[in-house]
Amino acid sequence: MDITYNRAEAVNYARTWAFRRNPRYMDFSKLGGDCTNFICQCVVAGGMPMNYSNPFGWFYKSPKLRSASFSGVEYLYQFLMRPKQGRGPVAVETPIESLEVGDIIQLSFDGTKFGHSLLVVQSGSDPKIATHSMDSLDRPLSSYIYAKARGLHITGAYK
Repeated sequence: MDITYNRAEAVNYARTWAFRRNPRYMDFSKLGGDCTNFICQCVVAGGMPMNYSNPFGWFYKSPKLRSASFSGVEYLYQFLMRPKQGRGPVAVETPIESLEVGDIIQLSFDGTKFGHSLLVVQSGSDPKIATHSMDSLDRPLSSYIYAKARGLHITGAYK
């Protein structure tokens, strides 16, 4: 890894914007949800560089010039889990109880499709999260009703 993830800055960003919208980014609340967009903003605040390659990069320049992975749950997962090449953050699937602050949890409500992204703001066996789309901060994961959860531990980034 060429770049270390600043987890504290990612969490600071989440604490600042959990109940508000940063005007530098589009709010996707009325277009299916803003959760993954918000989580990606947090990861960028943690120092992770954007990947401007189309169509499979990870970036946001404007509402019309952005990657699907910056606002789509499954697309973000696919980008983070890609073979370790190219610019941008990378992650490995990790048990929920082993996640660190600044890591990502994705939930599947039907047991098939993952549809919600959360940022870990306090780690542990029942991590506390921040998210948009049902805006939350310091919400215990156990307060959600879901069929599956996957943890994504950000290991750093390539520049």
